[in-house]
Amino acid sequence: MSLYDIPLRTLTGEATSLADYRGKAVLLVNVASKCGLTPQYAGLERLQQSYGEKGFTVLGVPCNQFAGQEPGSSEEIQSFCSATYGVTFPLLEKIEVNGEHRHPLYAELTQVADAEGEAGDIQWNFEKFVLDAQGEVVGRFRPRTEPESPELVAAIEAHLPA
Repeated sequence: MSLYDIPLRTLTGEATSLADYRGKAVLLVNVASKCGLTPQYAGLERLQQSYGEKGFTVLGVPCNQFAGQEPGSSEEIQSFCSATYGVTFPLLEKIEVNGEHRHPLYAELTQVADAEGEAGDIQWNFEKFVLDAQGEVVGRFRPRTEPESPELVAAIEAHLPA
């Protein structure tokens, strides 16, 4: 199954899929509003501003599976992200990334290994996946990797559409 074929919903409940981002490099991140890593939203937004016009987007995926750190409604999440971090990148509906009710998107993503060769469950909020313009996962970065770290920026830049 292609990642493009997996049905998704926007934070406002509209049907979407990764196919809507075909031809763009995507940084897919499971996000949370009440996490010690939440300040990464600022770096994610800076990436969006730096590369958005070059065929790139950040795509945030709220998840409440890690210590209940994303308890808000869709409206609360959107309001927090906009007001606190000026987020302009798209957000999807809140989903589960691990366990019995893991969303099909993350069933596929968790099969991808990180730089150390480790695949499997999402470790915490703000785990990152870089997708190339054809929708293939070309990098997995663990939660503590800052959005503007050299290795993550290099992965994004290497996969911007020509």
